Amino acid sequence: MANASILYRTLTEPELNRSLFSAFVRRQVVVDCWRRENGGWAIKPDPFIDDWSEEDYAYLLDCLRNTVRTGGFVCGAFTDGALKGFVSVEPGFTGPKGEYLDLSSLHVSAGCRGQGIGRELFARAAAWAKGRGAEKLYISSHSAVETQAFYNAMGCTDAGWISAEHAEKEPFDRQLEYVL
Repeated sequence: MANASILYRTLTEPELNRSLFSAFVRRQVVVDCWRRENGGWAIKPDPFIDDWSEEDYAYLLDCLRNTVRTGGFVCGAFTDGALKGFVSVEPGFTGPKGEYLDLSSLHVSAGCRGQGIGRELFARAAAWAKGRGAEKLYISSHSAVETQAFYNAMGCTDAGWISAEHAEKEPFDRQLEYVL
């Protein structure tokens, strides 16, 4: 269950600016990742630090604004007025039967991970997508072991259909789906 002191709310285009992220810490120290190997998945060492530059934040903000502008869903989690997590779902259906909506981002600030914020944001994204008639969420997910453990705990599985656009853009991501 999500922490009661967290406020969750839908974000609007005007508030999607750099100052919104002033207390948000993307930093993730990655040691091991899931990698495709011999037709299956294996954990492999791939140490790096995932953090966002100012250019990354500018790109993220452009994407989130576009999501809102086109009728998608962007929800934030706040503690004491500071953004500590967010999720976004794109409005356009995809997949062979148009059964998917794309969960395009889900991030929790470094000091707040493991407190249920991601779980609650995921649940809100899933409810929004289901309310729009989607059968599944599509997730092009970071391959870090911790990220995969989160999505596994949420009930996500390897996607039955692979978005070529996502797979080409992020070849090390794991393509997942979540049945709504």
